[in-house]
Amino acid sequence: MSLRRALHFVFKVGDRNKTAAFYRDVLGMQVLRHEEFEEGCKATCNGPYDGKWSKTMVGFGPEDNHFVSELTYNYGVGEYQLGNDFLGVTLQSSQAVSNARRLGWPLSEAGRGIYLAKAPGGYSFYLVDEEQPQTDPVQKVSLGVSDLQRSTHYWSVLLGMQILERDAERKSVLLGFGDGQCKLELCDIGGPVDHGTAFGRIAFSCPRTQLPDIEAIMKRDNQTILTPLVSLDTPGKATVEVVILADPDGHEICFVGDEAFRQLSTVDPNGNALLDAAIAADKSDEWFARHNKPKASA
Repeated sequence: MSLRRALHFVFKVGDRNKTAAFYRDVLGMQVLRHEEFEEGCKATCNGPYDGKWSKTMVGFGPEDNHFVSELTYNYGVGEYQLGNDFLGVTLQSSQAVSNARRLGWPLSEAGRGIYLAKAPGGYSFYLVDEEQPQTDPVQKVSLGVSDLQRSTHYWSVLLGMQILERDAERKSVLLGFGDGQCKLELCDIGGPVDHGTAFGRIAFSCPRTQLPDIEAIMKRDNQTILTPLVSLDTPGKATVEVVILADPDGHEICFVGDEAFRQLSTVDPNGNALLDAAIAADKSDEWFARHNKPKASA
C-alpha cells in the first residue's frame, strides 16, 4: 500500500472572501488551482447540490507532495451546519501563529505550544508553534468515530493504512500510508457521529489498477460504496477515475487513480487571479445585504 498517498480534505465554504483570507493570509497557503462549474459533480464533490459551484485547491505546495484543502463553494448557500465528525487539521507553522496574532485572528491555547484557530464556517485548525518544515507542514487530519476498534479495522485491514500509534488515554489511533505524508487520526467520541450538512470528504490516490480492487473488497465485506468506479471529466484537463466510499460512521472517502490525478493537479499559476476574479464577479453577498435577507443555510 506504499503507493497510496493522502491528497486533500474537502471543505464546504459559504464565504469565499473570508475563507481565502484565512488560508492565504493566516495559514500562509497558496492557491494551487481554481475552477468554476455550472452544474453539480456526478461524484457529489460539492455535496448534494446540482447548481453552480466552484472548487479551489489551497496548500503549502504542489499536490504531488503536499496534503491540501479543497474548498467547495455552492452559489447561494452561505452557511452549513457543523457536526462532530471533523475534529480538525494539525499543521506546524510558527509563521501561521504570528500571522494570526498580527491580523487579530482569534487564537486559543489547545496544549503546550499548540493554538486553535477556526476557519470561516467553524472548521478547526491546530497550529503547532514551531518553525515550518521544508516538507509538508500539514501533519494530520482528525475524525470522530463511534467505535474505535471497528473503524481501525476498516481503515487498516480493508484500506491498508498502517497503524502508527495507539493512545488509550485519548482513545485514538494514528494511521498513515507513508512516513512523509499527512496522517489520519481516528478519535472515539463516545457516541454517534453527526455529519451535519458541512460534512467533508478525505481523498487518497492509488495506482489506477487498484481502484477495481478497492471496490471489490468493499463489496465483498458489505461496506458502503457511495459512487462505484466512475470517470470524471474536467474540460481541457485529464480525466480521472474515482471510487467514493463511506466508512462505518459515514465519513466519505475518495480514491482516485494517481497517474491521471497528477496530470489534473498541476499547479495553475493563474489560480490566485482566477479565485479573486470569481469572488469579485459574485455579487450575491451584496444582493442579500441590500435586500436585508440572509443567504440560504444548508
